[in-house]
Amino acid sequence: MVGCNAGSKPNTARAFTQMAVPVAVATAERRDVPVFLKGLGSVTASNTVSVKSRVDGQLAQINFTEGQHVNKGDLLAVIDPRPFQVALDQAQAALFRDQAQLKDARLNYERFKSLLDDSGAMSRQQVDTQRATADQLEGAVRSDQAAIDNAKLNLVYSHITAPISGRIGLRLVDVGNMVHAADTTPLLVITQLQPIAVLFTLPEDSLLNVSQHMHKGTLPVEAYSRDDQTRLATGKLLTIDNQIDQTTGTGRLKAMFDNPDDALWPNQFVNVRLLLETHKGSITIPSVAVQNGPQGSYVFTVKPDKTVAVSPVTVSFTQSNVASIASGVAPGDVVVVDGQDKLQAGTKVDPHTGAGGENRNAQSPATQYQPAQSSPTGAP
Repeated sequence: MVGCNAGSKPNTARAFTQMAVPVAVATAERRDVPVFLKGLGSVTASNTVSVKSRVDGQLAQINFTEGQHVNKGDLLAVIDPRPFQVALDQAQAALFRDQAQLKDARLNYERFKSLLDDSGAMSRQQVDTQRATADQLEGAVRSDQAAIDNAKLNLVYSHITAPISGRIGLRLVDVGNMVHAADTTPLLVITQLQPIAVLFTLPEDSLLNVSQHMHKGTLPVEAYSRDDQTRLATGKLLTIDNQIDQTTGTGRLKAMFDNPDDALWPNQFVNVRLLLETHKGSITIPSVAVQNGPQGSYVFTVKPDKTVAVSPVTVSFTQSNVASIASGVAPGDVVVVDGQDKLQAGTKVDPHTGAGGENRNAQSPATQYQPAQSSPTGAP
């Protein structure tokens, strides 16, 4: 009985060591890895103008349709111009009258002055009075000219034009209504959508990194939908705000987008990816393949005989589900991404791809970036 039991233990051990452990694997590959910082932002119009009347009168005509794109200077609406034309005619008539009186006053002044010098028939007081009359009429002429300029300006203001290029919103006042310069409700609102801005935030620890890369050149920015699945537009980083929000520990950044297809709308929430740099020819594996032990980071690599070896690695940076390897793994090496808890050096494995395997490494989405020894954010 004792001999039989003793003999069965080595056989059981051999059977255990010969059993292949099923594991998921992925293949290390060399590729260019763009490094992104991710943030949440909102779209802001470059310019928004509430168009109001600058004169009082009845809205006589509307020359736009809701949602129309207009260019700066396009005629939008007309306030009944007749009262302003009448005021202009009155001011011009007053000018003609006062100019005639001024001409007569100047002639009389010259006559009085001549009589004073030649015969003394006119007193000094009479000459001075006539001169004052001429000066007074000259002031009246200037006042009339100012009234004409004001009337012309009001006539111009009765034709409301677009102050900027952009998209018109909904009409807020209908034809026939009286409008006033003091009204709080505008006739319409024009929003400039091209170009358009996005304001977004990043952790304060990332701002130095961003600033350093800005000095090297323009940084591309991508705007994604709220579900982070659809890229809406591509633009460039414009600036970093001059202060940090102490409440949130974040800094604000502004990016500009050409937005030719109107994919971005004011007040829209978007996910933002700021491209810092691209690591050329990086060796990448799924980050779940990297294990940490007392001696540092390592991976299980599958050898041709279907046994595993422990390979120490140096990780340059990780991107949530992707790790860039500086040393320890070569392109084409097969690494274990699931089932490592059952392995040790020399364990026989049954490798297969699946969750965490080759497909995920090849098609991993852009996610948060982390250097090996620090924790700023980003994505490939």
